Amino acid sequence: MVEIPVQIFGRKDSRETRRAERYFKERRTAIAFVDLAVRSMSPTELRRFADRLGAGSLVDREGKRFQELGLAWLQIDDADLLRRLLDDQRLLRLPLVRRGDAFAAGVDEPAWKRLVAGDPA
Repeated sequence: MVEIPVQIFGRKDSRETRRAERYFKERRTAIAFVDLAVRSMSPTELRRFADRLGAGSLVDREGKRFQELGLAWLQIDDADLLRRLLDDQRLLRLPLVRRGDAFAAGVDEPAWKRLVAGDPA
């Protein structure tokens, strides 16, 4: 049986992304890394994360870009938030991690543990 790799979407210069890479490597889990500084996420892939986790959980509300755009002061629904994420992926809370039908956003070690175990919940 072929092991499904964990997909990590992030940036090489992101401390959180490196933490996720280290976590999975220490557990000898196959990794497929996508550097968002080189290649943006496809709209379909980003929608998969938003459908599973909600667009609000994908936004880095503490990030510099979120503050620069003044989004903290706006009431934004999920559809508008997803549109903004598609337009500017610097708003994403990194890393975004996926394995099969299991998803995680940001530093979430309990969710990463489920990904290693192959539990989609």
